[in-house]
Amino acid sequence: MNAVQTDFLWLLAGIGSILIVASITGYLLAWKYSPDGSNEAIENLNARIEAWWLMVILLSIAFLGGKTGVLILFAFCSFAALREFATLTNTRQADHVALVGAFFVVLPIQYISIGTGWYGFYSIFIPVWAFLLMPIAAAIRGDTNQFLVRVAETQWALMICVFCASHVPALLNLEIEGYEGRNVLLIAFLVVVVQLSDVLQYVWGKLFGKTKVAPRLSPSKTLEGLVGGIASATLIGASLWWLTPFTPLEAGALSLVITVMGFFGGLVMSAIKRDRGVKDWGHMIAGHGGFIDRLDSVVFSAPVFFHLVRFGWTP
Repeated sequence: MNAVQTDFLWLLAGIGSILIVASITGYLLAWKYSPDGSNEAIENLNARIEAWWLMVILLSIAFLGGKTGVLILFAFCSFAALREFATLTNTRQADHVALVGAFFVVLPIQYISIGTGWYGFYSIFIPVWAFLLMPIAAAIRGDTNQFLVRVAETQWALMICVFCASHVPALLNLEIEGYEGRNVLLIAFLVVVVQLSDVLQYVWGKLFGKTKVAPRLSPSKTLEGLVGGIASATLIGASLWWLTPFTPLEAGALSLVITVMGFFGGLVMSAIKRDRGVKDWGHMIAGHGGFIDRLDSVVFSAPVFFHLVRFGWTP
């Protein structure tokens, strides 16, 4: 067993221990306060815990599968998220060619280019080539009804679901001196810190939340939850410096940046849901909604984290 696998297993053991405690707590709460399943809050909590077990198992399998496993996992997540996004857009028959291109041309090319490590291509392919060519594919069909809205929705779907999400596996391509072969731990660091921030914001909000941050966008988000969750996740990120090429101070600073970006990502995606009149993006993950409901924080933080690490820690 090499050092990377050892570090990952230690991290996995820590997460597993937390989930075991959470599962026991959820079981006891259900046994005492919701034996018939009538307590919505407790049932939702247990559904979330079960979903977390599933997500941790899938991530673990992907990480142990190396670069190929990670690429396949996030390509699948991008496909599922793009499908969820597309169901809420104002698409018309004239957009079908562009949508087929998004799913079966743009998405595979983006992930294949990341797999080959072609930074000069995957960093501009979607925001330049796809953004210019897809409106052409829609325009030549001649349907001008809400054309700008339709094009913008498709472009934004690609940006969020494919371009931003693909920056998670792109971390595997960074060449950091003295950190060779350990980049998968950067992905673990990013995902764990951002997702823990979401959970801790929820917990702090439930315990102490009073001041609404954005009541029209996300009524459950409070200032107390935001500050407590981000502060806690930042400290946890600093304590996980041993997974990374960063010092504890650098790990803490980067954790602060990605948790703040994750929070704003959640707000932006909530605004889109409110505009579309839905509560969740989908229902594929019990207790969590759809894939975008789980990816919203990560997709906003991943490109920022990728480029900060690339500019700060690579030659």
